[in-house]
Amino acid sequence: MTDIPLTQPCRIIGVLDMGPAGLTPAALAHIEAADLVIGGSRLLDLCADRIAAQAERRDLTGHLASVTGWISEALGAGKQVVVLATGDPLFHGIASYLRSRLPDLSLEILPTVSTVQLACARLGLAWQDLRVVSVHGRNSGEWQEGAGPEHGLYPILQALQGHDRLAILTSPDNSPDRIARMLVQEGLGDSVRLAVASRLGWADEQVIADRALAEAAAMTFAEPNLVILSRQAHVRSPVLFGLADEAFRQRQPARGLITKREARALSLARLQLSADSIVWDIGAGSGAVGLEAARLCPLGFVHAIEKNPEDAAIARENRRRLGIHNYRLTQARAPQGMADWPDPDAVFIGGSGGELVELIRLALSRLRDQGWLVMNFVTFENLHLAMTQLKERQARWDITQLQASRGQPILDMHRLAAENPVWILAATRGDDNDH
Repeated sequence: MTDIPLTQPCRIIGVLDMGPAGLTPAALAHIEAADLVIGGSRLLDLCADRIAAQAERRDLTGHLASVTGWISEALGAGKQVVVLATGDPLFHGIASYLRSRLPDLSLEILPTVSTVQLACARLGLAWQDLRVVSVHGRNSGEWQEGAGPEHGLYPILQALQGHDRLAILTSPDNSPDRIARMLVQEGLGDSVRLAVASRLGWADEQVIADRALAEAAAMTFAEPNLVILSRQAHVRSPVLFGLADEAFRQRQPARGLITKREARALSLARLQLSADSIVWDIGAGSGAVGLEAARLCPLGFVHAIEKNPEDAAIARENRRRLGIHNYRLTQARAPQGMADWPDPDAVFIGGSGGELVELIRLALSRLRDQGWLVMNFVTFENLHLAMTQLKERQARWDITQLQASRGQPILDMHRLAAENPVWILAATRGDDNDH
């Protein structure tokens, strides 16, 4: 890199949609004195009257990777450089990007009011407890049930799990009406209201407050805009662990498959989950283990598979009833369709559909470092087969037999009724099979 005087910083100046009218005298003076002004085409146009006629202007649209080179070259030649950014350059802006790639350069950041601050001011909302989410990225199309982190709107659902109010930085594709349609589809239409602030600082500024999602879903909004989502009432934090069996719908009159609460609690404990764990739930049945795992991993995601169509439909219904969004279920016979799943931190096998050997091989080969495979068995044959496979693959494993009894009324007294015993087999990769 060319030697650059430390006394000559690159100045990153925040600009709102009203352009120079929202800038301080110091910021305007830096723009007017600059030899090179870098910015997006919209910001360059907004500040055109304040940029010196002899100054060079470079549009960074589509050329972000070149910006650091432009800055280094210009500063090395003794030029004064200004980069125009939207709002606060350190708030979902370019300043962090430049600081990480130009650590040896002096950067002076001159923020202006962010669009979030301005929108909240227009709506009269205190914003210290507001969670800010940006969907100003890829266009993933309309939301589809079961979509996950690969979709551009997913961060909204993830943030709504722990916050009552969100500010959302939108884009022309990920627009307020598309956001509203997603929330309605996910069952939040009656519990969340929406406000939209459009073209803040312009003469045609528009602020639409307190709209129902169903109404907003059919509207169009001027660009650029920002969305504020507010829950109608504070949502009590959900139970994360140990839900009653009755909390899950099951097949009737013939009961569908469900891992009972006692075995479910121990299995979830043995999975060694973290907040951001990626979990596989194989043989999901009614979805009990995978759905509780999703609650325990709010920053992670659960990929589930169930071969029985009726049970798969019930698991999806349980997902909607429990308001869980970081969970996707595939109706297929495992391991069909699992090749594209991300490598897991934890795998639960509640049912194997006759593919136990292949599923153990797949799980152990795909587990991330220190990940755990947990399997539940009620038959000697499958237990023996699983233990044999773990030994052959030199996995480290241990086994627990769980025998639980539940209280039952008998006349005016109570007795204990035994549940079926369950073997819980937990394994991780390794070469120590001495048990």
